[in-house]
Amino acid sequence: MKANSSISSASSLSWAEQNQAHLVAEFIALRRRFGAAKEAQPQAWPETPGERGLGPMEPPAAIDTLAGIFELSRFERELLLLSAGVEMDSELAARCGEALGHPPRSFVTFSLALGALRDPHWSALGPAAPLRRFRLIEMEPGHGLTSAPLRIDERILHYLAGVNVLDRRLEGLLRRKPYPDWIAEEHWRLATETIRSAEGAAPPATVLHLCGDDRSGQESVASLVAHRSGRQLYVLRLEDTPPAGAELDQFVQLWTREALLLPAFLLLQWEGTAASAAARQLAERLPGPLMIASRDSLRLDRAVERHEVNRAGPAGQKQMWEAALGPAAAGLNGLVDDLAEEFRLSAETIVAIGRSAGSGDRGADRARLWNACRSWSRPRLEDLAERIVPAAGWDDLVLPETQTQTLLQLASQSRHRMTVYERWGFSAKGRRGLGLSALFSGPSGTGKTLAAEVLAGELKLDLYRIDLSAVVSKYIGETEKNLKQVFDAAEGGGVLLLFDEADALFGKRAEVKDSHDRYANIEVGYLLQRMESFQGLAILTTNLKSTLDKSFQRRLRFSVDFPFPDAAQREAIWTRVFPPQTPREGVEPSRLASLNMTGGNIRNIALNAAFLAAETSGRVEMAHILQATRLEAVKLERPLSEMETRGWV
Repeated sequence: MKANSSISSASSLSWAEQNQAHLVAEFIALRRRFGAAKEAQPQAWPETPGERGLGPMEPPAAIDTLAGIFELSRFERELLLLSAGVEMDSELAARCGEALGHPPRSFVTFSLALGALRDPHWSALGPAAPLRRFRLIEMEPGHGLTSAPLRIDERILHYLAGVNVLDRRLEGLLRRKPYPDWIAEEHWRLATETIRSAEGAAPPATVLHLCGDDRSGQESVASLVAHRSGRQLYVLRLEDTPPAGAELDQFVQLWTREALLLPAFLLLQWEGTAASAAARQLAERLPGPLMIASRDSLRLDRAVERHEVNRAGPAGQKQMWEAALGPAAAGLNGLVDDLAEEFRLSAETIVAIGRSAGSGDRGADRARLWNACRSWSRPRLEDLAERIVPAAGWDDLVLPETQTQTLLQLASQSRHRMTVYERWGFSAKGRRGLGLSALFSGPSGTGKTLAAEVLAGELKLDLYRIDLSAVVSKYIGETEKNLKQVFDAAEGGGVLLLFDEADALFGKRAEVKDSHDRYANIEVGYLLQRMESFQGLAILTTNLKSTLDKSFQRRLRFSVDFPFPDAAQREAIWTRVFPPQTPREGVEPSRLASLNMTGGNIRNIALNAAFLAAETSGRVEMAHILQATRLEAVKLERPLSEMETRGWV
């Protein structure tokens, strides 16, 4: 408990009032050390607080607490009080000025303290002594050791007056993490039962390292550990680390002092694997107890106690949703199961969504809950992927019956994962390999990307098409790094990953003839592992199925071949390709079906024909379609046979 917030049990005065009275009495006693005009003789320095007229305090006065924290000697304690007195007591300041021969000036020097205070010793102002090591007192530069003016640090002055708040020089760098209102059950057990370092079972210099994908959960665990030790928790982001040199040195000194005064723990929030030299110095230099939160394990040259803090699995997610939504959860007709299986959110996020989506007597709205989860979990993939807003439906997809049924089965498995994996026990031995993955193969324009869009719309997921030009790198290790960023960002759920033209990434491993082959095989091996461990929905498309590594095909749940459309399918595509509001005259899908082209080419022709019609007659006619078809054939560098366009005009 903080000293400045307590109330004495032995007095009707508050602790702050008693502390103020204690300081005044200390300053009066110090005045007597320098004599006074109204006093015949200087009185001896009282031995005990009772002799100085100070009653017992519980908790102790701030000066006594501080002296105990930093193990100050009697001389160091009195020197600190004297430095505070010249700032807070005008009469004491005047007497110090007189003693120094400079009445207008009020400061303390070491020579003055050596001559006036009890039990003096030269080591009190040594660089490793508490007064200077913890910056309790500052020496004005440009003077000798004994003649330099000494000033009490402002933070320490406020502490002695009973105000115990974070040093203002650290306010812009640190964020206070309050005690968590909500926390996953497994994280609560970790913080209260497993981690023992905060209670002295581990050396104080040991770093408590929390790694995993739940950053919010890591903060909550750290906050609980700090609370158990009677401390506050402050968080420092990696990017806010002061630069190496004087600024970093000052931070280390100030935080070391704050950790003792508040008291508090520090959590260094380590995002990513690359860190500046200053951040690594900080992690190595800061005295314990220090906590570090990161996604991946870190290697440090000091003792580390490491624990994993990941977002809860489906069963834990469901438990948190039911707690957050309360009675409204029962009336959502299975939505809680869908949310728990699709998304992996932190406890704080689930509570925030549950509260914002609730609407009085009507309870939580299904669409708002789902969309809020999508928004919270939406990954940051702008540099590596293109987000596609699904607009197509099942009616826009023209495929043979077998392929259509396979796609429907894929959607069905996505909806019923909670039942099969959790209730029926298929995830009991691990969730590796339980993600949904599919291979869509076939010629260009046969509907592979369109099918992915339809699935994303059906399952209400965000569709991200991976930009291979941004992912694949010629530099060793960069491709794996980019792919890791993609998969890590998508682990939160609500995402369908589309690897278009995947043979560029998932090609066959080759015989190793040089270092390039070796590293190419490493990339494929890494992809094999991530595809198997990915818990979401991933779709690979390729025009050349034979070029894919066979190991990928074994790990894929579904494989759908998109054939070149036959005449009946082409007629169905022509029937649907023009929006209902498009004006048409004489357009005959049955005649157009004779054109031997894929759905993608047909869509291009329809769009170009619409622009030709807008320029001329205002209605799409067969002549416009014929002209657009010739343009498409030139682009594809293929001749048009007379049979394909016979009877069009």
